[in-house]
Amino acid sequence: MSRKYALLKPLPDVHTLGLNSIKGLLEECGQWVLLGSEDINKALGSIEQPHHQQRVVQWIKDHEITHLGISYRLDPVRAAEIVGYLVYALQEANALTNNGGNLSRIFFAGLPKSSELIEKAHRGLVSSLTGSNSLTETLIHMGIEEQLIPSSLILGCAYDEQLKKIAKEYIASGDHEHIKPSAKGGYTQYGTRKDTLLLRLKHHQRHSQLPLTRVHAGPYVSERKEAIELFAQWCKDLAKTGYLDVCSIGSSQLTQSNFNEDWTGLPNGGGVPIQTPEEYRMIYDVSRPLLLRTYSGTKQVDQLAKIHEETINIAWHALSFWWFNQLDGRGPNDLLTNLHQHIETLKYIAQTNKPFEPNIPHHFAFRGSDDVTYIVSAVIAAKTAKLYGISDFILQIMLNTPRTTWGIVDIAKARAILHLLSPLCDDDFRVYLQPRAGLDFFSPQLPLAKEQLAMVSMMMDDIEPDTPNSPPLVHVVSYSEAIELATPAIMDESIRITLGALSHYRKLKSRHQVSIRPFEKDIESRTRRFITEASAVLDSIEKNIGRPYTPIGLYTMFASGYMPVPYLWGNKQDYPYATAFKTKMIEGSMVVTDEFGMSVPIETRLTFASRNVESIQTQAKTDALKLFGKSL
Repeated sequence: MSRKYALLKPLPDVHTLGLNSIKGLLEECGQWVLLGSEDINKALGSIEQPHHQQRVVQWIKDHEITHLGISYRLDPVRAAEIVGYLVYALQEANALTNNGGNLSRIFFAGLPKSSELIEKAHRGLVSSLTGSNSLTETLIHMGIEEQLIPSSLILGCAYDEQLKKIAKEYIASGDHEHIKPSAKGGYTQYGTRKDTLLLRLKHHQRHSQLPLTRVHAGPYVSERKEAIELFAQWCKDLAKTGYLDVCSIGSSQLTQSNFNEDWTGLPNGGGVPIQTPEEYRMIYDVSRPLLLRTYSGTKQVDQLAKIHEETINIAWHALSFWWFNQLDGRGPNDLLTNLHQHIETLKYIAQTNKPFEPNIPHHFAFRGSDDVTYIVSAVIAAKTAKLYGISDFILQIMLNTPRTTWGIVDIAKARAILHLLSPLCDDDFRVYLQPRAGLDFFSPQLPLAKEQLAMVSMMMDDIEPDTPNSPPLVHVVSYSEAIELATPAIMDESIRITLGALSHYRKLKSRHQVSIRPFEKDIESRTRRFITEASAVLDSIEKNIGRPYTPIGLYTMFASGYMPVPYLWGNKQDYPYATAFKTKMIEGSMVVTDEFGMSVPIETRLTFASRNVESIQTQAKTDALKLFGKSL
């Protein structure tokens, strides 16, 4: 009997990016794979109800599923309950092979505690995927014979395996534990209200080729005052140890959406619950000499940007354009209002002479966009920023998103963006590369997570291997990301790993003990293809959309389907063209596919999107008049 795979994710856990990546890998091995529909995932999320048990089991039997995968990254106890009810229902319905059914293997992917509870309860009937295995190991664990894994998959991962080996040896050596913080200060503005990222970068690069470091920090404590006090102490600790340069305040959802308002009865939602300008000023005072930055607002965006300038002397501003609104449930703004407020905020940022970072490309990736869209969104953000007077552009590159992306693909994507931005660069516009690890990259097994952090840190050096001081800035994602919020001690250790691994890798390359040269041909080929396809998208946008880098233009390119987001979470019904295509992982890269899983040529995508422009743009202009009393 042939294998048939099904992959399910019980609602309300909506993070489907990993499932789609695994689906693509299995299909590359010639397997038939079915993703659970929203109705089936919803039923699985309420599997304790008998009629939902019957519905899920019947779906599995109707499709003659032989291998079932379940992913759930929320509460471990709830995960164990869901799997327990499902296994019971499958046994009662004689759906397992030991009872005459088709289903032979069940896999679970989730938090370590979830896996522990499930494996203990089911004793071999359900096995766990920890996220720590290599691509080959994962596929074999899921029942794929090694001879069925295409050689292209194995060869494509050779670069990653090389870095993995070096990173493992480096962490085992313990050398990172002895990394000392770089010398700070040395210029008159250091740590004062006149200090800036650009001053710090300029001074730092005179004395070191290692990057400045940034972390995202914020404890979760339910009591608001206690949370503020604890975060203030964290800032003091990070400033004292001296490893960190830039602290990004992980502000709460309420801070972003209801700053300086009455929060009575409103849920905090995690993060640092900073409510007033005075609290921001206090954080600034105790964090000297760190540079500070934080999230933008989700309404009245320009007003909160001004408060960030006045209170924490924000190191740079970040805006998300199409995100942090009704589309992703992170804010009250409709998309057109969001774009209007972000453009107005860009104008304000330009007046402050502060850098701007687009918090954009990886948010497209989170919604299942392809690699070309990732690249295009970064270039569009840069063109928009320059149009409205921004001089310094921080290019954040989130690697490992999805986590099954090959390293050579990540490097090609980053190089393609840098190439496409190069014509914009002049005396009035500069680009600063800021790579980071992916949110979903790290293993819940902390020793392995440290190796993964070292590995991705080394990869950062291969984006521009011939450019000294590149990258100039690194967003250090702490190795504990998969299981817990990082404390200052973990953040400092993560910085030591990052800087130590980067320095170690550079030494190995200088001694010719390791090289990226064997992979350059493949990287260059992928980079050229990315540049060609992204350029075609940008050319079509600029040809067919009048004034593309305005709120209406940005709205139109999204709603017309130029930037596919197949797994859009909110308002999906309002954007049928944006969600018309599917995507899947093919040879380590996310590509746009049709309903049959076949890759869609870029020309087909552009023909589809361009046909929708006129109607979308006309409606957007009408909506702008109603919302703002003017065209945008």
